[in-house]
Amino acid sequence: MSSGGRRPSSRKGGHSDPRCRLAASGFRGEIWILPNARDLPASYEQRLFPVEERRGRLQLLAAADGRDGAVTIHQDVDLYGVLLDGGQQLRHELRPGRHAWVQVARGSVGVNGQTLGAGDGAAPSGERAVEISARVPSEALLFDLA
Repeated sequence: MSSGGRRPSSRKGGHSDPRCRLAASGFRGEIWILPNARDLPASYEQRLFPVEERRGRLQLLAAADGRDGAVTIHQDVDLYGVLLDGGQQLRHELRPGRHAWVQVARGSVGVNGQTLGAGDGAAPSGERAVEISARVPSEALLFDLA
């Protein structure tokens, strides 16, 4: 959901909230992304992303350019979802000047050697890549940020 950068009339997630709301299948919260400009036209976009498309790999869910079927957002962020079975791992290379945030929706994952549980998040600092591994079936979101 995007209200085009307008100021919210309610901080409790009403339709006038200027942030983009995203939810993962195992995540029981909301994640909000502030737009990169004010007074954008209000918009709403919703898409179902089949589970199999992110099993064992990163699937692009949201991006500024809406490429690869992702939801379009007004921010320099690529948001990926991933489902990993126990024993699976993957690596995401970060371009120079980019940063990462990993949010665990369910299960337990290792992020560059740091163990995180459901609801935990981490921002690997000064890394060229993010390595995510799972010991048990897990789901996570990876934010590739400017």
